[in-house]
Formats: sequence, C-alpha cells, structure tokens
Amino acid sequence: MIPKTWVKFIVALFLLPLVWVLTKTFLETLGFSLYHGLLTTPGCLFFLAGIVLWIIAFWLLPRSWLVWPYVYGHECTHAIWVKFFGGRVEENFYVSTEGGHIMSDRVNTWIALAPYFFPVYSLIVISIYGVASLLIDMTPFEWVMFLLLGFTWAFHLTFTCLFVFQGQPDVHYGGTFFSIIIIYAINLVLVTLVLLRSAPYVSTTAFLEQFVSNLAELIDQLEWIVGRLFLELDGFINDIQTRRQ
Repeated sequence: MIPKTWVKFIVALFLLPLVWVLTKTFLETLGFSLYHGLLTTPGCLFFLAGIVLWIIAFWLLPRSWLVWPYVYGHECTHAIWVKFFGGRVEENFYVSTEGGHIMSDRVNTWIALAPYFFPVYSLIVISIYGVASLLIDMTPFEWVMFLLLGFTWAFHLTFTCLFVFQGQPDVHYGGTFFSIIIIYAINLVLVTLVLLRSAPYVSTTAFLEQFVSNLAELIDQLEWIVGRLFLELDGFINDIQTRRQ
C-alpha cells in the first residue's frame, strides 16, 4: 500500500498552485484596498490597534503568562475537533507552559492541525459579538470586536509560527509539507474574510472573479511551460537520433 504521507504530499503539490493564486489575489485585493482608503476605516484601524497591543504584550509580559493561555486554547481546540469527528475526550487534560496533551479515542490530520488554523479565541470573540447582536444593537461596540479580533488573531498567528518552526509532532503527523500548506491556506482564507469584511470598495464577488482570472492566467503559463518542455525534449531526442544515424 502507498503510505498516506506520500498521498498527502502529492495532494499538497496539487494544492500549491491554488495557494499561490489565492496569495496573489489576496495581495492584489489588499493593495487595491489600501489605495482606496482601507487604513482610514474604523474596522481596520482598531484591528491594527489590537495587533499593536499584542506586540506590546508579547515583548513586555512574562512569556509564561502568554504561553499557558495558548497551550490551553491549543488543547481545547484539539478536543473540539475530536468531538466534531464524533470522538470522546477525557475530562482532564494536561496543560503547562512546557506543552500539553489530551487523551482521546481518535486522531486524524484535521484534529492534529486544528489548533494551527482554528483561532479559537478569535472565534470566541466573533461568537460573543454575534450572539449579542441578536439581542441588542452592537454597532456602537463594533470597534471593540475589531480590537479584540486583532489582538487574538496576532496571538494565534505568533504562537502558530513559533510552534510550527519548533517542529511540533502535530505538524509531522500528516507530513510536514502537506501540513504547512493546509495551515497556510486556511489561515490565509480567514485573513481574506476579515479583509473582505472591513475593506471599502471590495466585494466577495469581485474577489472570486479576480481569483478565477488569476487561476486562468496561471494555467496558461503552466501550459506554455509544459509545451516548451515537450518541444525541448522532442528536439533533444531528435538530435540524439540524428547523431546515431
């Protein structure tokens, strides 16, 4: 049988062009949004303020004060995704500034990688805001959501990068290359959703149209490259045959 890591490596290779197109489309949309006043919107300003607050906290607060909440959220995210896949989790799980673990009856790639693409604290902020919006008008407090969202998202991305580059077993579970592609792609999708939510003169439809256009352009380029390679190979083979004659 073919090892699963080999299959996932091949899947990651096929995903790579899509991730490249998504990255290009995101950067183009970000550039367009900045040109049309993204930095002047309250949502963006408070989101950036939250990131700045996180940077200050990261450099001034004792690292143990920050690592423990991350590890706790990390293990809770594993537990949430075990439940999502119908598994069972022991009530007590280990959390410390050195790391943590949970005991469950199953594991798969998504359970292993969930903490790296599922920003649990940011989603808690969004959930609280969404539920509160059903009860009262939360528009005057939208700036609080963006501030906390910037802080928690920066918190998530910082420790995600640190833990990934430390060589966590979670990342090796499904193959390192595949895991990094999945983590990067899903985080990029989430950041894109925030951009589409806060940027002026940008719509989801326009973003998808630009994505399709960039994908078509990449396919044309790949077809040209493959065509040139076949021509070069054909010429090389013909040259060898001519020399033999």
